Formats: sequence, C-alpha cells, structure tokens
Amino acid sequence: MSKDAIKVVAQNKKARHDYFIEETYEAGIVLTGTEIKSIRAGRANLKDSFARIRDGEAYLYNMHVSPYEQGNRYNHEPLRTRKLLMHRSEINKLIGHTKVSGYSLIPLRLYLKGGFCKVEIGLAKGKKNYDKRETLKQKDAQREIQRALRERNR
Repeated sequence: MSKDAIKVVAQNKKARHDYFIEETYEAGIVLTGTEIKSIRAGRANLKDSFARIRDGEAYLYNMHVSPYEQGNRYNHEPLRTRKLLMHRSEINKLIGHTKVSGYSLIPLRLYLKGGFCKVEIGLAKGKKNYDKRETLKQKDAQREIQRALRERNR
C-alpha cells in the first residue's frame, strides 16, 4: 500500500440520507493500541455516532470499535469518547456553525491514510421527511435512466 493510499474501514451510509452535507473536514483520532489494531482489522462502526465541540476541542461520541481479540486486560471500552485532532481554525469555524446555524457534526467515513486513522466529518443540516422522499425519487429516476441506457447499448 502506497503512502497516500486510502483504505476505508467504515462508512456512515445513513448520513447522506438523513442530512444535507454542507462541508467535509478530515480529522485524526486519538486512539489506544488495541483500538487501532481492531480498526485495522475492520471492526469499527460509525452508525449512530456524532461529533461535538467541547471546551474548544472536538470529540467523537458513540463510535463503536470492537474489543481486540488478543487484547487481554488492556483492552479498550468499545463506545468510549474519542478526541479528534483538527486545526484550531477549523474548530473555530465549526464552533460558529454549530452554535448559530443549528448544524450537526456527523462522521461520514473512517479510513486509514499513510499509516494513520482518519475520520471524515461532515457539517450537516437535518433533512425533513419530504426531502428524504425527494432524494429517493431522484435516485430511482437515475437508476431507471442507467438501466434504459444499458438496455439500449446491448
């Protein structure tokens, strides 16, 4: 694997369905030894996770990392709060958006890049039910167009 190759470990597939993603940010995560070993084995889940800014620092909540099988008594707690590593300017920008505009910070994917574990955080605004239905209609229409084009090219 090359230096800049990205290996996606986990994705939050419901995030793009439930939220409008305005901007994305890359953040590092502070992990213990058994956590990174478990993540490299692909045993992480971003479902129901979210990020918050507390005391000027970003934290990731509810990300499930399964205990490492060979971890013995030094194993980690699966749902512990993990600190995110971001630039101060990015954190200040996110503080402004989340406090004033009613945005949320949602993790979109967890990946390995250059030997480090990174998480892609999306600045998101919640969708209403009619927005979700509209998105599904557009997806179905796009799928029908692709199917028709495939049939025509045979």
